[in-house]
Amino acid sequence: MITDSEPHASKPVLSLSYSVTNFRTLMDRALTMFAILLSLAALFPLFSVLYMLIVRGGALISPSLFSELTPGAGMEGGGIGNALLGTLVVVAIASLLSLPLGLLSAIYLAEYGTESKAAVVVRFAGKVLTGMPSILAGVFAYAAVVVTLGSFSALAGGVAMAVLMVPTVMLTAEQALLAVPSKMKMAALGMGATRTQMVLRVVVPTALPGILTGVMLALARAMGETAPLLFTALFSDYWFEGNVRAPVASLAVLIYNFSGSPFPHLVKLAWAASLVLVSLVLVLNVIAQVVIKRPTEQ
Repeated sequence: MITDSEPHASKPVLSLSYSVTNFRTLMDRALTMFAILLSLAALFPLFSVLYMLIVRGGALISPSLFSELTPGAGMEGGGIGNALLGTLVVVAIASLLSLPLGLLSAIYLAEYGTESKAAVVVRFAGKVLTGMPSILAGVFAYAAVVVTLGSFSALAGGVAMAVLMVPTVMLTAEQALLAVPSKMKMAALGMGATRTQMVLRVVVPTALPGILTGVMLALARAMGETAPLLFTALFSDYWFEGNVRAPVASLAVLIYNFSGSPFPHLVKLAWAASLVLVSLVLVLNVIAQVVIKRPTEQ
């Protein structure tokens, strides 16, 4: 038995001193700096593009740029108002066609079909469509809509964009729905809710941030596509007047047409349209991030 008078055994004292010359410290510093340099290198293309757009396209940013029609060849002045409106119209048509289909498909895959043969086929088709070249969507819409209606139209452009949006919305929404904890689902069912009520009132609201992320990604892709619109909506020098069966202007096609023009003023308009298009996509992503974070802050 050890008494208080007996000396205690000496214990080793751990050294917590920080040595700059230690090998592990040097390696940690070196790897940290290397990671920072790689991150800056990855961001360099983005910031260089933004800088170039601001320098070359920012000079034309004015209220008249958004309120005037595109000028003809060799003409001065004008704006991109009809192209901006046409882009919003095509994206709105694509959203009306793709969002319900994509969300309902995601709900079926996550809650009802799961690993059924139909779900496996639908999921595989969605992944294939995600990697499909966008020009093929334009060819499909041309054959299905343009040939049927007999003219290029905003509706055909919306169908082409919807083909590109559906797989992105479906696959992203499915992953968001699958991420909802099973305990929440079981609790809803245990309280007497039907499966439909459980999906609509518990699963979908909980997965809404992830669903919105997929929607914003799909919208960003649709706004930036050019090849499908060349086969479907074509271009127009006039304002959209509500006729979805007529050709319509768009920012992507305007950039494509004006960037190779021999007239300097049209090239400047192409740079200004590029800046507006990038800013529009950036604003959508910022809004999505604000909406996503709002439920967690309440």
